[in-house]
Amino acid sequence: MKKSIKYISSVLTSLVLLSGCYDLDQYPADKVNSGSFWQDEADAQEGMMGVYAAMKKDEVFSIYYTRDCLSDIGIGLNWGLYGFIEVAQGQSNSTTGLYKSVWQRLYDGIARANTLITNVPSVDMSDDLKTQYQAEARFMRALYYNELLNLYGGVPLYDETTSIEKEYDNMYKTRNTEAEVLDFILKDLENACTYLPKTWDGGNKGRATKGAAYALKGKILLYAKQYAEATKALEEVRNGGYGYALNTDYAELFKPGGDESSEMIFAVQNLGGASTAYGMPVHYIANRASYGGCINCLVPSVELVDMYEYKDGRPFDWDELFPGFSTNKSIKEKVFYSTFDEKGQYVAAYPENVDKLRKMYSERDPRMESTIILPYTENLYKGWVNNAKKDCEMVLAPSNPANETYGYCRNAFGHNTYLYRKFTPEYDMDGLIADRFHSPVNFPIIRYADVLLMLAECYNETSNLSGAVELINQVRERAGIALLNSGPAYLSVTTKDQVFERIQKERAVEFAAEGLRFYDLKRWGLYISKTNGQKQTDLVGSVLSTKVTEQKNMYWPIPQEERDMNPNLTQNASW
Repeated sequence: MKKSIKYISSVLTSLVLLSGCYDLDQYPADKVNSGSFWQDEADAQEGMMGVYAAMKKDEVFSIYYTRDCLSDIGIGLNWGLYGFIEVAQGQSNSTTGLYKSVWQRLYDGIARANTLITNVPSVDMSDDLKTQYQAEARFMRALYYNELLNLYGGVPLYDETTSIEKEYDNMYKTRNTEAEVLDFILKDLENACTYLPKTWDGGNKGRATKGAAYALKGKILLYAKQYAEATKALEEVRNGGYGYALNTDYAELFKPGGDESSEMIFAVQNLGGASTAYGMPVHYIANRASYGGCINCLVPSVELVDMYEYKDGRPFDWDELFPGFSTNKSIKEKVFYSTFDEKGQYVAAYPENVDKLRKMYSERDPRMESTIILPYTENLYKGWVNNAKKDCEMVLAPSNPANETYGYCRNAFGHNTYLYRKFTPEYDMDGLIADRFHSPVNFPIIRYADVLLMLAECYNETSNLSGAVELINQVRERAGIALLNSGPAYLSVTTKDQVFERIQKERAVEFAAEGLRFYDLKRWGLYISKTNGQKQTDLVGSVLSTKVTEQKNMYWPIPQEERDMNPNLTQNASW
């Protein structure tokens, strides 16, 4: 009996919060099972906010950007990064803490949704509201189960019919098949598509909508390679009168208030809106010059930065700019290295070709400068040093002595890497940021740009190449780069494979630091080929680490502790 109770607590109920770094949470854990709760709509709303709050756990969506270090576009630099680096470098096993904590956090969200679905029928409010609240919880349950499906494959399905007081034996479920989990998710989303509202008033900003349900449904069907059905769902988002559109300013999306844009379909609410008890930690992605002195555990790979085209659509090639660059480390050092003064405080001499570098960066896809802090450019990083604004330049040097005190932004570990600008605080964000653990930026789960590129992928897979190119071009036009099939040979795409290659690159640069690349590579069957053996280098070619990806990494292992408690849980292959 003790073992059964322990397993129930671990996998299903999760009513006592696993709060991590945070003390605040809007889930009324002390009240949901009491006879005094679930009386009126205020209780229902409080319970619903708790379902949303589960998203904000670090292992769920709060630091979703860290998943990029599992792909080819991100580098993980610190072993404290929840185990992601162990996974990326092939040094994890079924006891690695990340696998357990993600599993438990996601089931926590599912348990919260199940509790609401079970209890809302007894609440004193209209039947229409009851149906709407249940649809909202089903949307969130689908979101959480989809993460489990993508990471672990088939998992045990627990829904609102499971009674933790009566069904101890049912807690030892075997894993459902992937097809069964997918079917369960799609049924939840069908309900959400039917009963969720198109919009919410200002006080309920950020809650799931009908458009968000269709968008999530389309994404899940695309991942399942059900292209015809995915097309229907995504076309509904595009043509169903929801008012979604691309934001004119790409960079604006990743700053406070960015989710006010009609491009944001569903986002984790860190500033205002649904369940805003705490914000997104930025210390893993921001740098030492950032508010709070952050530690940039995640940095962009050189492969990502080299993917950004020129504005006229030409592919970028270092060797065209500096012959021999790609194979000669000494040339790279000559291109990038500055010389500091004797005290190591200020730059005494810039690289001789610094103007050439600046010109090159200025001519590239504008999304690059919005996403990446680039060396020697005039777009200085807006740091916050010694409780004051500090414009900081990124410079590179041997044993880099750059320091924010003297107006330079730096990698916290002394490496000569690129740094992220996207999601990092600018100054003190006009007083909105309190510390490095609580960013006021709302993190996007689904943007309209994602819908357009997913729909383009569906069109390409169903032989509608012209339709696919049209949608890709909408995203490129917003970015400010040349359109496909607009003249030059390097912009020509005429085959399915060529369109697919464009979709791959467009998604990489459009969604950098949004955590999607890892999942994209997996569903395309490119995860192993793109990452296994990838040397993680700085800008001058020094190897920082090497990624190790095997076939078994296509799915994470079922956490060993969960299997110890439930012997009916089978393990994924080779773990």
